[in-house]
Amino acid sequence: MTSIRSLVHFSKLSVHQIEVAPTRVKANYTILSNEGHSITNELIYSYDTVYFDKNNAEDVNLASMMLAQVALNYGLFFKSIEFDGLYDEVDRRFLKDMMENTSREILVNKFLCKNEFLKPPFDAIKAEKRKQYTAATINFINTNYNHLKTDKKSSETQAPMHLDQYAILSSGGKDSLLTYGIIREFGEAHPVFINESGRHWFTAVNAHKYFQATEPNTVKPWCNSDRIFNWMARQMPFIKENFQNIRADIYPIRLWTVAVFLFGSLPVVRKRAIGNILIGDEYDTTVKGNHEGITHYNALYDQSKYFDNAMTRYYKRKGWGVFQYSILRSLSELLILKVLVKRYPELQKHQVSCHAAHVEDGIMRPCGNCEKCRRIVGMLTALNEDPKRCGYTDAQIEKCLKALTEHSVKQLGSDVAHLYYLLVQQNLIEKNEYTLKLAKEHPEILKLRFDNERSTLSDLPMHIREPLLKILTHYSDGCARLQDRKWHTFVLGNEDLKTAHFLSKKE
Repeated sequence: MTSIRSLVHFSKLSVHQIEVAPTRVKANYTILSNEGHSITNELIYSYDTVYFDKNNAEDVNLASMMLAQVALNYGLFFKSIEFDGLYDEVDRRFLKDMMENTSREILVNKFLCKNEFLKPPFDAIKAEKRKQYTAATINFINTNYNHLKTDKKSSETQAPMHLDQYAILSSGGKDSLLTYGIIREFGEAHPVFINESGRHWFTAVNAHKYFQATEPNTVKPWCNSDRIFNWMARQMPFIKENFQNIRADIYPIRLWTVAVFLFGSLPVVRKRAIGNILIGDEYDTTVKGNHEGITHYNALYDQSKYFDNAMTRYYKRKGWGVFQYSILRSLSELLILKVLVKRYPELQKHQVSCHAAHVEDGIMRPCGNCEKCRRIVGMLTALNEDPKRCGYTDAQIEKCLKALTEHSVKQLGSDVAHLYYLLVQQNLIEKNEYTLKLAKEHPEILKLRFDNERSTLSDLPMHIREPLLKILTHYSDGCARLQDRKWHTFVLGNEDLKTAHFLSKKE
């Protein structure tokens, strides 16, 4: 077995030479080898309107934090990591904590679990319980912005954020489409599409075109983080050289990705004084695990409620009145799709939930071959809806349904079982030994689920609970609460809606 510390292959990673322009921020990422050789690439965020002033400390501070996020994926591999920019104590604590958490997540979920991108012997790392997993010493310097000082008091005296306005991190998937549809009914929605360089943007194209034509608050920042991630992967001696040709549902190394896009949305949030940041994450993305004594979040930390709550605490400590959360935490993937397709069919037709989407007559079309396509087609069919609405052909639908009789989908066990139960009961897929073994009724899947770990009302700010639940309860089969490992149906009352927000308890 190979030691964890064998992963420390480089001398230093520098995030430096930060430049702040009115519509763009950028920084150099420089890798220094143990032999003294260096290689540099440039991380960029750009916007179509003015968001930054290089003479404003708050703007430079935000730019510094935005440009630091990609680096949080690499604490296992460098002797030191240096951030050169304008950071206050809250920022420094946040970056150190999140790098340590990400180091542990990457170790467990990329090196101690099966990962087809790894070369031997790095696919046989020994599990070691440690006090600290980040190998790098983290240093902060300020070469170019010593004349500026961050001042929390100045942030606190700014105009209050508007709690009736919602920034929605948007991607073209069902979660962000449903989030937008719901918010549009009782608040002011601001869809933020981070145009990541590379094929990841393909899933967002159809939805962005629609929003650009119909929603004036739509904004599309651009970021080249995908190029930086791939460039970093090419430098890593433990990743196969042909990693870009390997088809997989995971990335080779990185796990701190949502924050890269999230921080890219913060200039919009600040300028428009938006009080809520919404990320479309459902019930099954909050998971705690343990691997040979090492606790972790199943590679889903930045999609979990723990991430949202940590970000809300960060905003508060910075003096910003912003809440970050998902309005879909109590919903299964099947219930999300049900609400979307039944209440907002005009939005659902722009859904692309396929990372191998391709262009056809100027429109992005799903591949119809991958696990995600199989899952979406199966759920829409079980809901008596037509997958052709969002781009699937008859041949693709037939192929996906046939594939479900031989291969399962990536969901919680109860979610998979109930999906197969619906498909089998309605004779929508073949009944065979495989499908009958999987099919089992779990009525809680189409209920709003609440439990102390994954989904509680206290994770939602009070101002959104009543209008949100009024919509969701119309499409769910009631509410269920997990007690003693069993689901119990209950009726939401006024006292439930008045449960204190988690910050009122902890901060």
